Amino acid sequence: MAATVRAGERGRPAGQPLAETPILGTVGLTRHFRVGSPFSRQYLHAVDDVDLAIGQRQIVALVGESGSGKSTVARLLALIYRPTRGEIFFKGRPLSRLRSRRDVLEYHGRVPMVFQDPYSSLNPVYPVSHALMRALKLHRSDLDERGRGVAAEDILVSVGLTPPATFLGKYPHELSGGQRQRIGFAAAFACRPELILADEPVSMLDVSVRIGLLNLMAELRQVKGVSILYITHDIASARYVADRLLVMYAGHVVESGPSEDVLAHPKHPYTQLLLSAVPDPRAPIASMPASDVGEPPRVIDPGEGCRFRWRCPYAIEVCSQVTPRLRELRPDHTAACHVASSDLETEATQA
Repeated sequence: MAATVRAGERGRPAGQPLAETPILGTVGLTRHFRVGSPFSRQYLHAVDDVDLAIGQRQIVALVGESGSGKSTVARLLALIYRPTRGEIFFKGRPLSRLRSRRDVLEYHGRVPMVFQDPYSSLNPVYPVSHALMRALKLHRSDLDERGRGVAAEDILVSVGLTPPATFLGKYPHELSGGQRQRIGFAAAFACRPELILADEPVSMLDVSVRIGLLNLMAELRQVKGVSILYITHDIASARYVADRLLVMYAGHVVESGPSEDVLAHPKHPYTQLLLSAVPDPRAPIASMPASDVGEPPRVIDPGEGCRFRWRCPYAIEVCSQVTPRLRELRPDHTAACHVASSDLETEATQA
């Protein structure tokens, strides 16, 4: 696969091992936005040089605080934004070669998106059936009107909304937040997807409802075989549901690897900071981590250097001069940090 070979020239993609063929992959994905007037030469670097790969039946979590570039990555993958440079590959095919409306529509059916706000993603003047029937009509040309009705009920059952006939006639304002978000997943499944882009799908829900949506994602992966890119700022929920973690900061992927390994052995100082912010009710007050200090990231024409250096307690001179690249520090675990130690080198020395 072309994406895999090219990514190998740059380093291991952040989503999965190179041995597997990804459903969706990127090479050098970059998106800059002009700041100010049309004649301005200043650019906001929302996403810079991101390589990732998402495999079959895999849940990959893209984690980071607000402004880190997570949602921009999702919108690039959904073709809402065009990359400034770089390429997106779907099953080996570069998306820059999609020309016809039919090809784009087919891709959107295979890679639909579930948005953060379940209410604004549904038209409030139409019942739930409208969203499902519209998706089925666009992406399931093999079904007649009766077949679409049966399919809509089956989809609602698969996302835990029963009895389905009751929900088909309801309007968005008559549903709870969790039910509306399940409708979002149902609309995505009406397209028979291979990968779902889930952009903060539980962030606007009560804590008691979130676990149900996370379990739903895990169940859909298990039963339907769909892959999911789960975008979140909550590293605890990412640990609960994801096979792999990608940690983003100021437009860069700074760490990636299997979820349990990244959380048990965080290498990048930013990942360590995110983990320190997860409350532990069992920890004594004296052992609570110090508050985050330092300046926010500079993403308008940031230049070379690590973008976390203004907040990093371990920053050295090279951090302000050279942008760190992802390197393998543990098996299948990479981090972009000049000062992070490699367990592989330690093991080799001991051997």
